Amino acid sequence: MTATGGSAYWAAVIIGGLVLAKLGMQLVLEWLNRKNVTAHAKTVPEAVKDVMDQATYEKSVRYTLDQSRFHQVALSYRVVVLMVILFSGVLPWSHDLCKAAWGESPWAMAMYLFIVGAAISSLSLPLDWFEQFQLEARYGFNTMTGRLWWIDRLKGLALALVLGLPLLALVLQLVEWTGLRWWFWAWAALMGFQMVITVLAPVVILPLFNKFSPLQDENLRTRLTELAERTRFQARSIQVMDGSRRSRHSNAFFTGFGRFRKIVLFDTLIEQLSPVELEAVLAHEIGHFRKKHIPKLLALSALASLAGFFTISLLAQQEWFYRAFGFDSGSIVPALLLFALLSGVVTFWFSPLANWWSRRYEFQADAFASQVMNETDSLAGALRKLAEKNLSNLTPHPAYSCFYYSHPTLLEREAAFKKRAPTAP
Repeated sequence: MTATGGSAYWAAVIIGGLVLAKLGMQLVLEWLNRKNVTAHAKTVPEAVKDVMDQATYEKSVRYTLDQSRFHQVALSYRVVVLMVILFSGVLPWSHDLCKAAWGESPWAMAMYLFIVGAAISSLSLPLDWFEQFQLEARYGFNTMTGRLWWIDRLKGLALALVLGLPLLALVLQLVEWTGLRWWFWAWAALMGFQMVITVLAPVVILPLFNKFSPLQDENLRTRLTELAERTRFQARSIQVMDGSRRSRHSNAFFTGFGRFRKIVLFDTLIEQLSPVELEAVLAHEIGHFRKKHIPKLLALSALASLAGFFTISLLAQQEWFYRAFGFDSGSIVPALLLFALLSGVVTFWFSPLANWWSRRYEFQADAFASQVMNETDSLAGALRKLAEKNLSNLTPHPAYSCFYYSHPTLLEREAAFKKRAPTAP
């Protein structure tokens, strides 16, 4: 075995070991979570006793346990698929086949990456279907038809083709144009693309999937408009999204920039909460804006993307990395593909840090909402109702929460509310 061959062999062993280590940790976290939930299954937490009876709480426990069992199967299945894809030789075989048929132009290689990505994603369709039409339906959350499910996926594929394929081709063209510094220019192109998508999303992309209509309730519209005015949150309109076409889960968000910004409420959210609770939820969302959480998170994401492109540029220069998966060195395409498949193996271990940061921002947005409302009861009441309506896991294991929860649990937020003395804004 040559030195390069030996390095490639050990690289394959180590990378395969990292994939399995991630799976092992995920399965342990699922076990810990189930154990903790089961231990608290008999008693409704004090925080939700006013909105959740014993039967509903036990239903939420069953929902959490069923989700955990499904996740165990899904995680194991996806790792098996990933290992087969990585080490069966199908990737270099398909790459060589594409080169022979189409050549190595940026557009040809972009199409190769698109086809491989779509093919790999399609392998998860049975799991996605089961989750939507079996697990979610079992607990009354699914409202989507099979026809709409397939239409959504076809629309997503078409959008990826129209928007993603040109971006891939541009990145590969930049490799040819800019040499060793390609990674910086590719990152700059990605940032520009994301800015364009941010502008287009509320106008072009989101309406492809959902119907948006002006909020009809005049009293609620006045209440929310006055909230936006006193918090100096500029919004063009308040709209209702037909989230109930797909699920009984609920949400609220804002989208767009400046005077084009829109406040969006799920129709399910309006049904579930009182006007003052909706005001508190919107105050929380505005809190993220006023505290500048969004640009901070975007900046962090941009830095992570820059680090990712730089890492790809380094890996593309390592013959052992290519040989570990059966590729010949010389093209950036395998490095891009392999990084996309394997990046999650590394980023998973940083998720506790990312979630800690996110939860910190959630507490700050809660504090802002409490200050604006001059009380904590409205937001606390909204969170309790949402926990009840969504059958939320109220007692996750701390380690599970650390790895998977970007938001504090309801009980953690309740504890923070109790410590916070309301003050005038």
